[in-house]
Amino acid sequence: MKILPESEAAVETAARILLGSRKGGVVLAPTETVYGLICAFDDEEARGRIYDLKHRPAEKLLAAFLPDLSFVERFAPFPPGPARRIARRFMPGPVTLVLPDGKGSTFGFRIPDHPFILSLLKRVRIPLASTSANLSGSPAALDVPDALASLDGEPDLAVDGGAISPGSLASTVIRVEPSGDWRILRPGPVTEEMLRTFLEGTEDTGS
Repeated sequence: MKILPESEAAVETAARILLGSRKGGVVLAPTETVYGLICAFDDEEARGRIYDLKHRPAEKLLAAFLPDLSFVERFAPFPPGPARRIARRFMPGPVTLVLPDGKGSTFGFRIPDHPFILSLLKRVRIPLASTSANLSGSPAALDVPDALASLDGEPDLAVDGGAISPGSLASTVIRVEPSGDWRILRPGPVTEEMLRTFLEGTEDTGS
């Protein structure tokens, strides 16, 4: 395992791991909320490694980091109304949207507001599977040493962006139905009051 400081060199190294012909590449990286584990979204071997590293229950789906909102339709219908308004207002940012995928399951996604992740997404131009870098059920990791100590094994690369502020919260997870009904599945930095104020206000970001 390599540990690199957050830098352009780390972006390039992470991109090679995620895009490499050898499947299974996993990267530990900072976000604006907590440290996370990421891999290519369509890399089943790497996804399996993340589940093993976290002892994550198989029924808990991984969310995606997307380069931009045009990628959503690859995975789920992206209805007009609240889903698009929330995405356009709060992304990049600490919000994860969960949409029914039309196949009996759901698809969760966000665009993180962190320079390293944004640079990496711009470089790779593919969706990345993501989850917090800690054992399932344990507190989120706010620095690389805590993340590595918590996991059962090692990723291929750890990107050290320094300590994240104490009290930082994982993203707010919001499920939005095709009807426009929504509810918060996990509280986070974007509160229900903030969402209601925005959605019930006169501002209109389009459909």
